[in-house]
Amino acid sequence: MKNTSSFIHLHVIVFILGFTAILGKLISIQAIELVWYRTMFAAFFIFLIIKFKKGSIKGSFRDIISYLLVGFVVATHWITFFHAIKVSNVSVTLACLSTTTLFTSIVEPIVMKRKFYWIEAVLGIFIIVGLFMIFKFETRFKLGIMFAVTSAMLAGVFSIINKKLTTGKDAYKISFYEMLGGFVLVTVYLFLFTDFKMTKLSITYMDAVYLLLLGSVCSAYAFTTVIELMKKISAYVVVLSINLEPVYGVVLAYFIFGSSEYMSTGFYIGAIIILLCVFLYKPLMKAFHKQ
Repeated sequence: MKNTSSFIHLHVIVFILGFTAILGKLISIQAIELVWYRTMFAAFFIFLIIKFKKGSIKGSFRDIISYLLVGFVVATHWITFFHAIKVSNVSVTLACLSTTTLFTSIVEPIVMKRKFYWIEAVLGIFIIVGLFMIFKFETRFKLGIMFAVTSAMLAGVFSIINKKLTTGKDAYKISFYEMLGGFVLVTVYLFLFTDFKMTKLSITYMDAVYLLLLGSVCSAYAFTTVIELMKKISAYVVVLSINLEPVYGVVLAYFIFGSSEYMSTGFYIGAIIILLCVFLYKPLMKAFHKQ
């Protein structure tokens, strides 16, 4: 019963993660300003969680710099993700974001110094086929597709680096510094490389509500809850369930935004190919290692 409750809670979290893309489309400001607010709010709420748990943000100078640099990658991933939504739509962005598995399978052997398996290469080819079908049938969204694939690549990179950094360390502290690093990067970019004025950060009441939801519920709460749930549910079940994020997001977008999310048959075939590869990855790898 306890595991059933945790499993239901996990899917609520995945649903919340899928809602992130919806908020990205609802928020009227541009992607980079959106990420400025998200990283600021997320860092603030994670800091509150650390204090509530009577934790500490102290760490070695080297570790903190590493976390801040990873935060740069996370922020860039989010900027490309939200920009993809702005120039295309939620369905295209989430379908392309599913290719994170492909990029992870390429980056992980390099960073973690492990063997590259032929199953990963085969699934990678099928993922590319699925991506090609999306690009072929939805050429009107080619800019969004390129940004979404870039976002997926960056997600694969920081996921592997995070896996290496978090071993035996406080994930809350790491997340706080990563969000802080992302906030610093975006702030520096806005002030040094754009014709930026503080008035650009002014937002409407509804944008403020959406951004608070994004920073608190969809970022700080979702992340910390997943950490807690992994103590009760296997990591495999957690990862497999999180792969449903694009599915939940696309369904939500269909009902919320209507005709703007209607796609061609070719798009859905391509998206299904990618998602099948994502879901088959773990079972195939498990079967391969048993041989």
